[in-house]
Amino acid sequence: MSPDIRLAQQPEADALLGRSPLAALVGMLLDQQVPMEWAFSGPYTIARRLGGDDLDAAEIAAYDPEAFAEVLKQKPAVHRYPGNMAKRVQVLCQYLVDEYGGDASALWDGVSTGTELLARLKALPGFGEQKARIFLALLGKQYGVRPTGWREAAGAYGEDGSYRSAADITGPDSLAKVRAHKQEMKRAAKEAKGAAK
Repeated sequence: MSPDIRLAQQPEADALLGRSPLAALVGMLLDQQVPMEWAFSGPYTIARRLGGDDLDAAEIAAYDPEAFAEVLKQKPAVHRYPGNMAKRVQVLCQYLVDEYGGDASALWDGVSTGTELLARLKALPGFGEQKARIFLALLGKQYGVRPTGWREAAGAYGEDGSYRSAADITGPDSLAKVRAHKQEMKRAAKEAKGAAK
């Protein structure tokens, strides 16, 4: 798994996302309430601060929680809510250790259907329905993980040629299109809410 990923818009951070299934999962976990590039550069920042060139689920799960929170809080912070996200990252890593021997790619290795993979992703701590579908689409579109029916299981995020989510970002142009789509969705939701009043 070494695709050419451009989610963080930083060469070193994107290279890590391309070679590390755990980094990709952690980036997806961090992708809320911050710009996507900030979220997906987080795994690289964490790895560097832990003194390595990759993330290790067992190491992170076993890390002292207060000390791990400090790793994320150092300036510049990994996330707008570094303490909360430190807990979430540790819970995710503990789950991977308990269920998959610490190997994030074991989540999708050998999975035969998109429905099965979606169920596994939805079972991850911090991954709700939408985040699981986006990550499934990301795996299919950019990582070559394509079990039977993956596009259908990913829903609208799996559509070819769409610009809805992180799954569709391959560079600055597609990032701008995804941002525009998200802004349009927010505007439409605001209008619908106003009309309902």
